[in-house]
Amino acid sequence: MPTTALFRHDLRTLSGSWLVRLWLAATAILTLFLLTANWGQFQTATLIASMLFPYLVFPWFLVAVVLGVAPVSGAQADALADGFLSRPVTRYEYLIAAWAARVFTVVGIFLLVIVPAIVLVVFANRPVAEETVTLYGILGSLIVVSLVLTLLVSLGFLLGTLLRRPLLAVVVLIFVWFPINMILHTFSLEEFSPISLNQAIPTLLRQPWNETEVESQNPLGDHDAEMVARQAAYVMNFLSGEPAPPPPSKDGFFEQNNYDDFSLGRVLLGYGIPTLAAVALALLSFCSRDL
Repeated sequence: MPTTALFRHDLRTLSGSWLVRLWLAATAILTLFLLTANWGQFQTATLIASMLFPYLVFPWFLVAVVLGVAPVSGAQADALADGFLSRPVTRYEYLIAAWAARVFTVVGIFLLVIVPAIVLVVFANRPVAEETVTLYGILGSLIVVSLVLTLLVSLGFLLGTLLRRPLLAVVVLIFVWFPINMILHTFSLEEFSPISLNQAIPTLLRQPWNETEVESQNPLGDHDAEMVARQAAYVMNFLSGEPAPPPPSKDGFFEQNNYDDFSLGRVLLGYGIPTLAAVALALLSFCSRDL
């Protein structure tokens, strides 16, 4: 099929590009740095979330955007007219193959680097308090980050199609993406803001397949259990005449907001629908214009 052939051709082209090779090396180095720097400080869920920060917030969204913009703008778009006239390839087939190849490349590099790091964090014996993360939480985190990267590729795809100039498309997307994210983050909307989503990742990593499992294991709930333990400590300190300890500080990036109502379904819809809309608008725009 032409789509499959185009997909394989784009994959070979991307694998040989210096941008992809440098990004693979850079993301591996940065992940290793974050892993070693926080190895003895962060608990499991927070450490995994810190390694996902570059993909959700900064800087790797730039690579996803640039790869998404490239196939439908600039000199590449000018060369497509001859290709469509001389080969039995439709515009839909070319766009779907180019988009799929870039999504496969971006998500593939992300999983290639982050999965071994997560396995190491989960099974290694580290000098921090033990914390349980679930298989459901790990798989859910990988899926939502992959979906955000797919959305970024699709937005670059759309703007590259509309503006036809890759540099202009990247600049416009950067100056639109960050302010909107900051505004949505103000309201802690993890369904739409990758910044809030990154803060909610520890909560997702601790979630089981069935919420009743946590309730049966801890019928008081985490907050109630913490309050009971704190009251007991106050009583013991009062009886012994020692000053009461200060309440635990929660000024870290991953502890600024409460995401106990986190819903994986809402997050998937929040990022999945804009992704489909961006791809559909890019197809409609590209197929209705003159090359």
